Amino acid sequence: MDFERVIPDEIIHRGKRLYKYLPFKSFFSIIIILLIIICLPTIFYTVEPSEVGVVRRFGKFVRITKPGLHFKLPFKIEKVNKVKVEYIFKEEFGFRSAQPGIRSVYSQKSYDDESLMLTGDLNVLDVEWIVQFKIKDPVKFLFNIRDQRKTLRDVSESVIREIVGDYSFNEVLTGKRLEINNLAQEKMQNILDFYGSGIQIVTVKLQDVNPPSPVQPAFNEVNQAKQEREKMINEAWQIYNQKIPRAEGEALKIVREAEGYAQEVVNRALGDAERFNLIYSAYRSAKEVTLKRLYLEKLKEIVSKAGRVYVLDPQEKGILPLLKLREDGK
Repeated sequence: MDFERVIPDEIIHRGKRLYKYLPFKSFFSIIIILLIIICLPTIFYTVEPSEVGVVRRFGKFVRITKPGLHFKLPFKIEKVNKVKVEYIFKEEFGFRSAQPGIRSVYSQKSYDDESLMLTGDLNVLDVEWIVQFKIKDPVKFLFNIRDQRKTLRDVSESVIREIVGDYSFNEVLTGKRLEINNLAQEKMQNILDFYGSGIQIVTVKLQDVNPPSPVQPAFNEVNQAKQEREKMINEAWQIYNQKIPRAEGEALKIVREAEGYAQEVVNRALGDAERFNLIYSAYRSAKEVTLKRLYLEKLKEIVSKAGRVYVLDPQEKGILPLLKLREDGK
């Protein structure tokens, strides 16, 4: 920073002329050096890589400085607030981390006053969640809100209670958690933007959602009963899926066999009718020949089924002693 911009040129020029006529120049130089030494700690300041410096002159915002070494007016004429704009902050609700790390240690203190909520179907849930945020506008963050952390926590708790009150017990507990996270983030961001907070919500995430401790055993019993019911339903569907397709296949097989048999009978009947018509036509053309042929064909059919054939003399008597009627012919 150039001090000649801060101190008017005319004052500097008069100071140099006065210095020429002073009798005790060495003493005056010592005083100036001492003043410079005293002022140095209040002139220089450093901004870290993840920060920006918000400079105020007599309490009024004048500029933002980037990471690095900078100058400011001494004696609290200018003050600097360093704001971490790249850091992701986290607020916890319903629980507190006593020792964060790979295996975090959580506080055993109860936070029921902020975690117990009423659902849309008038049940009570113990909801734990986190909010991650960063500072997108350091000027608004510093000057538009008096207590930034309390404001964020109040907004977050209000939004989560409102959303949980619109969903049923089972929806919050299981199926709608991702939807609730996204909706809560959107609503929180809208409210904080309306306040001009300079805060950007990065993540809203429900952690543990459970029934309150006094009703936990009953809830576990209900869950166990539901699991048994689902197990029985699944087993029944398994049996159904085994039996029904098999029965349907067998029924279809019987139907196809019946249809085939019906078609066979119809075709046979049609064939017999056609055969009869042909024989009748032949009979009308040559009755004696046709009758004799029919007689011989029938006789052939009967004889082929008779097995052994015995030709007897009608005049013969007492034939039984002469016949070998045993099956093996001996």
